[in-house]
Amino acid sequence: MYPPPPPAPHRDFISVTLSLGESYDNNKSRRRRSCWRKWKQLSRLQRNVILFLVAFLVLCAFLSYTHLSNHWKALGGSPTEGERLRVEMPGPKPANPPVLPAPQKADTSPEDLLTMLPQKPRKHIRRGPPRLQIRAPDIDSKDGTQGEAKEQVAAPRDTHQEETPQRTVISWRGAVIEPEQGTEHPSRRAAAPTMPSLPAARMQKDPGPPNARQKGVIEAFLHAWKGYRKFSWGHDELKPVSRSFSEWFGLGLTLIDALDTMWILGLKKEFEEARKWVSMKLNFEKDVDVNLFESTIRILGGLLSTYHLSGDSLFLRKAEDFGNRLMPAFATPSKIPYSDVNIGTGVAHPPRWTSDSTVAEVTSIQLEFRELSRLTGIKKFQEAVENVTRHIHSLSGKKDGLVPMFINTHSGLFTHLGVFTLGARADSYYEYLLKQWIQGGKTETQLLEDYLAAIEGIKAHLLRRSEPRKLIFVGELAHGRFSAKMDHLVCFLPGTLALGVHHGLPMEHMELALALMETCYQMNHQMETGLSPEIAHFNTFSQPDLKDVIVKPADRHNLLRPETVESLFYLYRLTGDHKYQDWGWEILQSFNKYTRVRSGGYSSINNVQSTHKPEPRDKMESFFLGETLKYLYLLFSDDPDLLSLDHYVFNTEAHPLPIWSPA
Repeated sequence: MYPPPPPAPHRDFISVTLSLGESYDNNKSRRRRSCWRKWKQLSRLQRNVILFLVAFLVLCAFLSYTHLSNHWKALGGSPTEGERLRVEMPGPKPANPPVLPAPQKADTSPEDLLTMLPQKPRKHIRRGPPRLQIRAPDIDSKDGTQGEAKEQVAAPRDTHQEETPQRTVISWRGAVIEPEQGTEHPSRRAAAPTMPSLPAARMQKDPGPPNARQKGVIEAFLHAWKGYRKFSWGHDELKPVSRSFSEWFGLGLTLIDALDTMWILGLKKEFEEARKWVSMKLNFEKDVDVNLFESTIRILGGLLSTYHLSGDSLFLRKAEDFGNRLMPAFATPSKIPYSDVNIGTGVAHPPRWTSDSTVAEVTSIQLEFRELSRLTGIKKFQEAVENVTRHIHSLSGKKDGLVPMFINTHSGLFTHLGVFTLGARADSYYEYLLKQWIQGGKTETQLLEDYLAAIEGIKAHLLRRSEPRKLIFVGELAHGRFSAKMDHLVCFLPGTLALGVHHGLPMEHMELALALMETCYQMNHQMETGLSPEIAHFNTFSQPDLKDVIVKPADRHNLLRPETVESLFYLYRLTGDHKYQDWGWEILQSFNKYTRVRSGGYSSINNVQSTHKPEPRDKMESFFLGETLKYLYLLFSDDPDLLSLDHYVFNTEAHPLPIWSPA
């Protein structure tokens, strides 16, 4: 056997890493690679937590720095120019009476005024509102001295992204602002004109603080607003008895309808809060059907009016958006618009029960759409409604200027021929003939001719006298048969007749206006509650123990309507007879006694003939704030420049729009 082989010799190895130009010195790059390796070894959750904590710490550091820097600036002495021009947010100090102080010197405390918000120059793409007048009554300061003039500005800035208000000087009593001078007729303007510089407003007499009766209107408004704000904020209408709300369009109808009323009454705090809601909450991108007529006069008219009074472009932007969403209603074979349109989908349609639209609805949207065209330079709004006006003018089926109540959207012809009324479904057709003529600078003779013909038709076919007081009233005609029925809605007519006389129409129209005003007052006065029924019938036969006004059980409700006080406003403004103010005060007291709800708001009632059980209907219509209280406030004013009838025309929802200057 052979011996085993010797074991292999033991060898030691040394590994040497050679790097050209470098030497190992515990450098940072090696440590960075080691940290990156450890970072990659962490789970995704651990890495995300670390990144979130780092970002949070950086954000906190930035906010702390901003806060400290502002604090240091505040301690640094005199304010910068930017600080002097910063808008002060509204405070909880409503004036009593609610009027704004006059301009103040530069050293006035910033708590006492709102200041202008500066903006970079921007290209104007719209015709602007009238330059609003800086003026307000003097008030006493805390030390008993006379308050110095204060500079007033546009409504407070909202930080919402949507707003880009222009720098505009305004007065919180914007009701005396005159319209822009040199306004051109929209049809003569370019499709997209640039906005010219705004001329200075003509100086007008300061109306002073509200008188005792106007304060009564303000108190009524605030009580109604309290209920709306508490129980139905942002919804269409208040149900004051059940302390809830009802929806019609879901667009804050009462709030929008009341915007210009708050401005005219000087309710600064309430206006600012409502404006913030419009800015941040009013959204027209909704799958909802709206009635073309009602939404135009209340929403579009309210936004346009508030734009003119406040100068705040927010309201014009909202109005243009809404106007565009209403336009599909005009896409009919005859160009007579459908009654309803979905503002979200753009689908328009007639009512479910008919293919007809009412004549009043399609002919009482012209003031608003024409003004929207004038302000934006977009002709389609005006063209759509003036096509309707021209079409109605050319139709047969009228009776001495009187029109039927219905028109077919497919054929474009009147339907239900032979029925004529100045009540529901026809009333505001006659009103808008005159008011369009006034709005356009009295240049559109076709409108005037149709209005004058209609008044002659009323006198020939619809006027009668009651017994025993010989009251002149406006009845209805159905296929040659006269009915002694008069809607409370017809009480717009005395004011409209008087307005026409003010603008140069025959004086005999004023005689009829005075007689009809007495009738409308008696429709209220002869009721036990002092409030008019929705519909009255008149006694035309001489019988003992019968009043002039007869009310049927189905007609004795009152909806807080404005027509009587509307005409009282015109009659007092144009005659100066204080009895019209006294009549209006009686009606306001009746509203307070029989329709006021203790928790806030006013309710329509079922029975104007019962003082013990007027039976509230649990609904406060938006027009109570938008029209009724506004007209009462203007009625009790002795200042003819407070929304002068030479410079403003009211739409059928009492929203004032400027009269265009002749071209």
